[in-house]
Amino acid sequence: MVELKIVFLGTAAAIPTFQRGLSSIAIVRGAEILIFDTGEGMQLKYIRSKLGMNKKMKIFITHIHGDHCLGLLGLLQTLSLMGRTKPIEIFGEPRVEEFILANQKILNFNINYQIIVHRIQNEGVLVEEKDYCIKTCFANHSILAFSYLIEEYNRPGIFDVEKARRYGIPEGQLYRLLQHGIDIEYKGRKIFAKNFTGPSRPGRKIGISGDTRPSKKLLQFFTDCDVLVFESTFTEEEKNKAIERFHSTALETSLFAKNANVKKLILTHFSSRYDNLNLIKNEAKINFENVHIAQDLDVINVRYAEKERNTTK
Repeated sequence: MVELKIVFLGTAAAIPTFQRGLSSIAIVRGAEILIFDTGEGMQLKYIRSKLGMNKKMKIFITHIHGDHCLGLLGLLQTLSLMGRTKPIEIFGEPRVEEFILANQKILNFNINYQIIVHRIQNEGVLVEEKDYCIKTCFANHSILAFSYLIEEYNRPGIFDVEKARRYGIPEGQLYRLLQHGIDIEYKGRKIFAKNFTGPSRPGRKIGISGDTRPSKKLLQFFTDCDVLVFESTFTEEEKNKAIERFHSTALETSLFAKNANVKKLILTHFSSRYDNLNLIKNEAKINFENVHIAQDLDVINVRYAEKERNTTK
């Protein structure tokens, strides 16, 4: 089983507050760190979170607005000064590479490790690892913007060890093959993996909205997420501003989550006008019960579906 947790490094909208930094989310999956957006100064919260300076890392930028990308330069330089040697992959629209190179030249700072920039121009699968992938979809914002989905592949079903022992199959490599759905031959007999494992178990899905209005395209993209992190900049009272600035209200976001059949909704990207976020939370709960208001440095563990069921019995 692989640890999967979400660490919030910044939960404010365009203006930071004493309690909230600008947008940034780190997802820790095993020994790898996936960062979504790098608001200005986010490396301070990254250091406080003790996430590590030299782990495998990918960075995803939703769009080129300052509150989502200005911290990228600081993060890259901080990691370099603290001795990072492993390469970092960065994903974003084509101007992200220009943004990095131009600022490196102007500021004249060097990075001690390799940066690999992937230009996103279309929707689809961006990353394919052994047991998960990352997909992107166009968001509905005032400039070119992307939403992201981390989707683990299904895991093998539970292996029936007692049955394998009854068949006299020796433990070790043969067990591993059967558990991963591979048929074997043992003592001249063909042994089918399906007879020793239960149904495959679903992986976990985490959606990251970035800045966006709700849309039918995103509704399909985020359907059945275990956790959906979605912006909730305004309450319904400011809906005209939300529409004008291509953001979402808490009420809209909660209805979206309900229609997308997500299990848990985490709200973030709050306007600095709200001192009391109970306004946001209460509005969201009109449509969706399992709502969490993200705070800077919050850590949310994402369990496997069967583990979640066991803990809620």
